[in-house]
Amino acid sequence: MTVTASATRRSNTYIGVLVVLGLTHLLNDLMQSLIPAAYPILKEAYALNFVQIGMITMTFQIAGSLLQPVIGFVTDKHPAPYSPVVGMMFTVAGIISLAFAHSYAIILASVALIGIGSSIFHPEATRMARYAAGGRQGLAQGLFQVGGQAGGALGPVFAAILIVPFGQSSLSWFAVLALLAMALLMWIGSKQRAISAVFAATRANGISKEGGVRQAPASVATALAVLTFLMFTKNAYGESFRSFYTFYLMEKFDLSIPSAQMMLFIFLLASAAGALIGGIVGDRIGRYRIIWISVLGPLPLTLILPHVDLLWTGILTVMINLIMASAFASILIYAMELLPNRIGLIGGLFYGLNFGLGGIAAALLGVLADRYGVETVYLICSFLPLAGLFAWCLPKIEHRSI
Repeated sequence: MTVTASATRRSNTYIGVLVVLGLTHLLNDLMQSLIPAAYPILKEAYALNFVQIGMITMTFQIAGSLLQPVIGFVTDKHPAPYSPVVGMMFTVAGIISLAFAHSYAIILASVALIGIGSSIFHPEATRMARYAAGGRQGLAQGLFQVGGQAGGALGPVFAAILIVPFGQSSLSWFAVLALLAMALLMWIGSKQRAISAVFAATRANGISKEGGVRQAPASVATALAVLTFLMFTKNAYGESFRSFYTFYLMEKFDLSIPSAQMMLFIFLLASAAGALIGGIVGDRIGRYRIIWISVLGPLPLTLILPHVDLLWTGILTVMINLIMASAFASILIYAMELLPNRIGLIGGLFYGLNFGLGGIAAALLGVLADRYGVETVYLICSFLPLAGLFAWCLPKIEHRSI
């Protein structure tokens, strides 16, 4: 019976749909990643300081966070399979506007449009990944995450080979990728009704029941608060790289902009690998253990990082991000297991937190960078993984297949 159930769960995993979802996530996050990748150019062209750079990130992140829980809550009751296509329309408008922005105010408005596009994209795409996973939730979220992380990693590469040589207006070329993403999302939307019906039937037939002890509302609230705090510290450290790593490398090691962008690409590529590894391993050893490893494990490496040369800076940043990036899929699935009937809300909430908390962190780090220097920012951030000790407060919940 166990073998049969396992085989049935695997047969209900729609790998093709998950791969296409990952590809659309790649395209969505690639266009997001063009924003920080273009910071050196924007900083020089508009004489921006680090506080203004941080404010650009915060505007983008806050715009990307406010709508997500609301959209997730609404689509839990009224699924909207084509809503990600609408989100991509906002992203197209933001990319084109940013390409031809001629003032700081228009830059802020442009990145806000891109953030809104992402806020509409993520909740329904997360739901579809959940439905298409069958009994392999970690693999599904890992594939979905690896797409997003890979897209984020490609931003600095395109900045180095296209945006730096051809200037700010070259951002408009990426609108073509947004149109491709819209076509793929239309196809995914057409599949959602059939896949969600299989998902519902699987649960109704008891192939993958919700098992485990239901948590008391107070325990759920405590767990969500802890997960939120862990997300904040994780994103604060990650944002120090996404927004300021290129400046750190140029200032400390005198690297050129293209060289610093390629270092950022390597760092972000490690995120993609870490997300996939964390999802797959989480299916085997459980989300609770992965969360512990990923949020506290990097501490020795982060403490060493500010004191090493360029070679070891590259090695350590890859190792740190491999470990840290493994957390998100497990945090998301863990939260879904706490509230199994609120997939859209959880997806919107935690992707929204990813945006909003990262934006707040970027603004705070920008103030510190202007006042004390970028190197001091990395000294302070090196202690952030200590927050992983709060994972002790998370309840242990049984691993579930759906």
